[in-house]
Amino acid sequence: MDPFSAEGELINIHNHFHQGQYQEVLDFDTSSFSADNALPARVLAHRARIALGGADHIEEVLADVQGESEPELKAVAVLAQYASSPSGSNAAAVKAAEDLAASDGDNATVQILVGTVLQAAGKSEEALALLSQHSGSLDAVALITQIHLEQNRTDLAVKEVTAARRWAQDSILVNLAESWVGLRVGGEKYQQAFYVFEELAQAPATASIISLVSQAVSELHLGRTEEAQAALESAVQKEPKFAEAIANLLVLTVVTGKEPTELTASLKAVAPQHPLLVDLDEKSSAFDKAAAKFSPKVSA
Repeated sequence: MDPFSAEGELINIHNHFHQGQYQEVLDFDTSSFSADNALPARVLAHRARIALGGADHIEEVLADVQGESEPELKAVAVLAQYASSPSGSNAAAVKAAEDLAASDGDNATVQILVGTVLQAAGKSEEALALLSQHSGSLDAVALITQIHLEQNRTDLAVKEVTAARRWAQDSILVNLAESWVGLRVGGEKYQQAFYVFEELAQAPATASIISLVSQAVSELHLGRTEEAQAALESAVQKEPKFAEAIANLLVLTVVTGKEPTELTASLKAVAPQHPLLVDLDEKSSAFDKAAAKFSPKVSA
């Protein structure tokens, strides 16, 4: 039996992780789990610590997996090592990830965690080559979908999710992946994505900051700016240093014609290398270079 299936004993802790309920993953009582599921549960807990961020969490992970021989825990170490870099880039971790992909690329956990590192390091094709070896892994499907969307290959993302829907049915991960794609496709897909994220964000059993921000993004795409702002402000109030909430509130502020200076400063303080800031800096630099080619002409 697939331990992550609806009948498997890991289904709830697995869902907590993908719903962004990382503390619930850490608090989950795994004492009744079978011996076979002890390692997958341990890996999920470490992934949750890494996702929560902060030096203390990452150091705890690295200390716990130091010297371990299992490929799964080596993959955890690589992910934690990469996440420990303040700049978000770590050559030693990337090299370790590539070595692990070469030696244990058939391991499902290695595929997901090493694939995550490779993608974060800008090695998308290597990540996809590794992930393509998966055998019925919804985690792999979700990551492949995210990579295709980042590559602006919506057609491939649609294909990936459509294929997974045939065999995964109503899995939370398939619903999420389908919603990510829907936000890129647009049209009626915006409303469908909103329903998924709203249900997750508003139900006490599934609510998280991530699902609340996702709901807000859906609202923004639907043109419901007041509702989007309410959701994002609620997210920032609950977790003031959550970069994605600040970033999306910044975007909403610009869209509605308000002054974004304060939010820009807040995002720089929390996540100076956030993709939104990097993109803005690159576009500003490109504009300055283009403007420098022209000199103003003054008529006498």
